[in-house]
This record gives sequence, C-alpha cells and structure tokens, in this order.
Amino acid sequence: MKRIILLLTVLFLAFAAYAQITAGAAQLHKYIPLLQGKRVGVTANHTSMIDDKHVADVLLRHGVNVVRMYAPEHGFRGKADAGAALSSTKDEATGLDIVSLYGKNYKPTPEQLQGIDCMIFDIQDVGLRFFTYLSTMHYVMEACAEQGVPVIVLDRPNPNGYYVDGPLLEPEHRSFVGLHPIPVVHGMTLGELSGMINGERWLKNGVQCSLTVIPCDGYTHRSYYELPVIPSPNLPNMQAVYLYASLCFFEGTAVSLGRGTPFPFQVFGHPAFKDVYSFSFVPEAVEGATNPPLKGRQCHGRDLRNFPQAQLRHEGRIRLEWLLEAYRHFKPKDKFFLPYFSKLWGTARIQQMMQQGATEAEISASWTADVAAFKARRAKYLLYDE
Repeated sequence: MKRIILLLTVLFLAFAAYAQITAGAAQLHKYIPLLQGKRVGVTANHTSMIDDKHVADVLLRHGVNVVRMYAPEHGFRGKADAGAALSSTKDEATGLDIVSLYGKNYKPTPEQLQGIDCMIFDIQDVGLRFFTYLSTMHYVMEACAEQGVPVIVLDRPNPNGYYVDGPLLEPEHRSFVGLHPIPVVHGMTLGELSGMINGERWLKNGVQCSLTVIPCDGYTHRSYYELPVIPSPNLPNMQAVYLYASLCFFEGTAVSLGRGTPFPFQVFGHPAFKDVYSFSFVPEAVEGATNPPLKGRQCHGRDLRNFPQAQLRHEGRIRLEWLLEAYRHFKPKDKFFLPYFSKLWGTARIQQMMQQGATEAEISASWTADVAAFKARRAKYLLYDE
C-alpha cells in the first residue's frame, strides 16, 4: 500500500510540474517584438506547436513576415522514414517554400538564406546526441553565422534532461548522428546546447552566430515532461522516448528494434533468437518505416513495452543489459555488429569491450570520467536548475 501511495504521489507531482511548463514558442511577447520589420525564416517541423497551432501559422497571424521555412529529418510534417532524403517543396497550408535540410544538403546554402533577416528555430528534441534535430540546429547556426543572420531558438523541455550518460564523441566518429564532443545522453535542452555550441566555438572555423534563446518557463532538469506531439514516427510514446537511449544501439547491429511494427524502440528481436525467446514480431512496411530491417521475417526477442517507466526515470542511465544479452545469444558473433554501431556510440571502444567479454558495470565505468568532465564544462551554459 505504501508503494502505491508513493507512486500516486510521484505521478501527481510529475503531472503538476508538466502543467506548469511553458515552452519558449508560447511566450510570444518575448520574441514577436524582435521580428518586427524583419524577413523571417522558420526552421520547424510537426512538433513546433503552440497549443494546437503551428508556430509558423501563429507568426503569420501576428503579422510576422515569414518568407521561408526549413525542415529537418522526417520532413516538415514529420512522416518521412528515418534517413530518407527529402526534397524541398511548398507548404500546402501557407504556400510558403519549405527548404529540406535532410536531402541534398544538411546546411542551408547562402542562396537558401537569401532574403532572410532573422531565423527562428523551434523543434522538440529528446536529449540524445544522435537525434538529428541537434545536428540540424548546428548547421542552421553555422550557415546563419556565415551570412550574418541572427538566430532565435525557441526552447522546449528535454524529456531526458534529468541525467547525463555515455561516452564522449571522438573526432574520428563525427557524423550527422554526432557532431559534438558530448555524451550520448547530454542532459541539455537545445537552447542550452545552442549556447554551448556558440561558446565552445564548435561551428566551422570557430564562427559564432548572433544568438537569442527564449527559455522555457517553469522547467527544471528534474521536471517530468510528457511530449504533447511525438517527435518522430518511430518514437510514438513516452515509453519509446525513455528506452531510446538504451535500444537505439541495436540500429548498429543485425537485430531489429521494432521498426515496422506498432511498437518501435520498445522491443528487440531477430530470427536467430527463435529458441531463446517466446515473444515475436514481424516488421512490415508502415508509414515512417517503409523498408524496416528484417522486413517480413519473424523476429524473436524481448517485449519492453511494460518495463516500468518509473524505474527508467529513477535510475537515469543507459541500460546495457539488453544489448549484452542479445550479443550473448546471437550467432554467428561476427555478424552482430554493423559499422554504424561505433558511429552511434561515437567511439569504437564499446564494441571492443563487448567482444572482449566486458560486463555492463565495466563498460559503464569506462565513461564515468568523461561524464564528470562534461558536466563541469557544460555548467555555465545551463539555463535551468538541476
């Protein structure tokens, strides 16, 4: 009974905290005056909502001269497959051009920024280094710095902002799924990271952009925040958002993590596990995953849909047990890892330790010093209490 009462109390406080949080985009009085008389670009997607209205529509209704929009991975409406190259197009609702920043180029070209006096950036992140909205922000900042275009980041809460974990990215593993020397789980909002990117001179040639951040109101890094809009097609609920840090590494293996099912990032499995697990699923073509790994094949594995969210939040760590378990059962071992594995981790060290039989505790301990050093480095860029 005491445990039930405690859980109900935690849930009540969590939802109360969520109700008091106001995203930067919703605080119009703080940034609309900065846009008066300006030709404005908007980097946004389906998560860029103010209540039930898109930020671009709200800006237009307030007389802001929005002249062009820019879209990250998954597109402006958020339905494209992960990794699918996208073409520039027009928005049906506004008739404005949408420049794809996940197609021919990740970074806006000078021509694509022509006629822009100010850039708004408003996208919901989930707090992991390899979630590519962070990389899109980096390249938008870099291009705008080079062209003298100020950037205004409308900050949003980080649902995984309550912890920091994982190894730092090593320079030789730098890619669009990891541009910065930060841990896998960085514990920062995009507003905070934009300040760090600028302050640490991580943009090309050390340039800095003219940056304004509109912080969230009522948010701390301890806040519970349930996303009002799913951030991408394959993170359909909070269970997936919380498991993402632990299960995404299966993307760099031969094992499926449920793309092409109703529960991506909440399961893992492979046909080779037929004699190990009773649970099974079959990936099929669906919106957001039209050609998933192991499509049409019966995969046996673990179902983590009911793994306690309270435990995930309480522990606040990357759980390696499932990855190590899958590797232990997988045969042949030399077919388990894909090159993408080390790119996701940002280091080759984790694969090497797994192949050498390291335990979960030993692997986690390998990045303890990295996490401590990063926390000290990021401290001056935090906008919210920890």
